[in-house]
Amino acid sequence: MVQSSQRELRAVNPDWTIAELMSHIAKALASTGPALSFSPTNFSTVPEGIAIVVSTTGSSGATKAVGLSATALLSSARASNKFLSAEAGSTWSLLLPLNHIAGINVLIRAMEVGTEPINLIGHTGVYPRVDFTAIVPTQLFKALNGDSDLLDHLKSAKTVLIGGAALSPTLHMQAVDAGINVVITYGMTETSGGCVYNGTPLEGVDIHITPERHIAIKGSTLASTYLGAESLWETSLHDGWFTAADLGRIENDKLVIEGRSDDVFISGGENLSLGAIESALHKHFPHKHFAAFALDDARWGQALHIAMAGEGFPAPTDVTEYLAEHLGAAAKPKGFLELAEFPLIGIGKIDRTLLKKLLGEAPN
Repeated sequence: MVQSSQRELRAVNPDWTIAELMSHIAKALASTGPALSFSPTNFSTVPEGIAIVVSTTGSSGATKAVGLSATALLSSARASNKFLSAEAGSTWSLLLPLNHIAGINVLIRAMEVGTEPINLIGHTGVYPRVDFTAIVPTQLFKALNGDSDLLDHLKSAKTVLIGGAALSPTLHMQAVDAGINVVITYGMTETSGGCVYNGTPLEGVDIHITPERHIAIKGSTLASTYLGAESLWETSLHDGWFTAADLGRIENDKLVIEGRSDDVFISGGENLSLGAIESALHKHFPHKHFAAFALDDARWGQALHIAMAGEGFPAPTDVTEYLAEHLGAAAKPKGFLELAEFPLIGIGKIDRTLLKKLLGEAPN
């Protein structure tokens, strides 16, 4: 939709305090101040209906500037607070970066209940108690594997939202066993962040599964456009439904995420899913971190490689034997990469493109 009326777009100042930032966000949402960009951009103005601009990078590595309206952002915050039974005076902690929609949402949710979130980014030592917080699976893994202060913080909260990347069933069960009240969220920048909680769409959100098994989303939390790539945004919409790259199904009236349509590769004539490989490994080696990626290969077409992060790696032979037994001979990795930690793109999403580069640079 063409919008001729424009408003100023101002970059967020990294030196602003949380209180100052929230004041600017409130003005952007009320259209009494400029729209805000949370990432570097070449744009100085945006259509009048856009309040906040957030960049998102998909697995392809292509960066898109997502324009979000006040209606979408406030609808998301209010629906989230309603689902969580958050009320006036409820407290939030900020554990996610503010150049991502998940971090911005924490501020707006707190704003809606009249509080200011406690900024705990980079915090060490004992954490204060809050009612709610939001994290990614890598932070949960850290809490359950040595960071007792963070673990106590999560356990003391009424609810902990976890999103940004797939949460393995094993890690989920470990969190529940530890006494953390987990709500798994699904969404993306284009939907103002998480819009499906524990498989149930938030108020004002509808979902359906396309014939190609893609997840389609419609409702009040949808973004307005991609800045500078408006035609790309329009092609993602079909009768008002935004079609995600993720595959899913409805089971017992709940959305089940099956993975991304672009994580399937062919090795030796067999179709393999990177997500399925990672899920299998995390289930069998619950305290280890794995990432699967594929490289072009003259013999296999594409060859599976496994990256492992942390310390105390399982033997490559054990990984190979397990995958071959459970996913077939085609799932035998052709190479391994051992790292102290995974490179990330976005929050909690592993940068598979950089893994390929690091494998090429690794000593033989």
